[in-house]
Amino acid sequence: MAQRKGTGLLMVWTDVPADKAAEFNRWYNEEHLPERLAIPGFLSGARYEAVKSGPKHLAYYELENVAVLQSEAYKYCSTHPTPWTQRCSPNVLGTTFIRNAYTLIHPTTVTPEIAQSPMAPALQIGRMDVPPEIDADFNSWYNTIYIPNYETVPGVIRGRRYRAVEGTPTYLTLYEFEHPQVSESAAWEAQRDSSPVTPRIRPHMRHASGSPGVWVKTFELTQ
Repeated sequence: MAQRKGTGLLMVWTDVPADKAAEFNRWYNEEHLPERLAIPGFLSGARYEAVKSGPKHLAYYELENVAVLQSEAYKYCSTHPTPWTQRCSPNVLGTTFIRNAYTLIHPTTVTPEIAQSPMAPALQIGRMDVPPEIDADFNSWYNTIYIPNYETVPGVIRGRRYRAVEGTPTYLTLYEFEHPQVSESAAWEAQRDSSPVTPRIRPHMRHASGSPGVWVKTFELTQ
């Protein structure tokens, strides 16, 4: 089975004016997503819309690794935009535009189960920084306590963590959900402070605007 997930992510969030949304969505679905997925190292891509927080539009790409973004094929596409791209890209139409690239830090390897898994129906994403003096404790807690506890909640497919190599803040947490209401469940809430370590670490987390948010899949181009 073809690999669908790797160690890199490219995430693009944007808001666009309502009167531009129809053409923006058509450009993304008909031209831009196919163009990007034709680049070697782009393994999967899907579009999501926010149901909790924002920005509204999210394009989420699974990369073999972040080095793909330095490849000649990617650079060529980026520097030779089509006329449609010149009219409709997020950095042209977007009233909000965030483009970040990430590399995997938890788990440390991509298992065959992860590599072959489809793009999830819903995502919960957190973007955050912590002060340098708590960084090591923060990462240990997140990887060994916080994510494993949430992965026991019904409807959670998995949780992964990333470090930004382009953009801010430093950390991204990506929970894959079976449906967008997972983090509204009693089982999810029960895990929030289930560890005595959590109340000591959580106050140090500095979330980006709109974090955490929940997005649902609206379009996926199957390869």
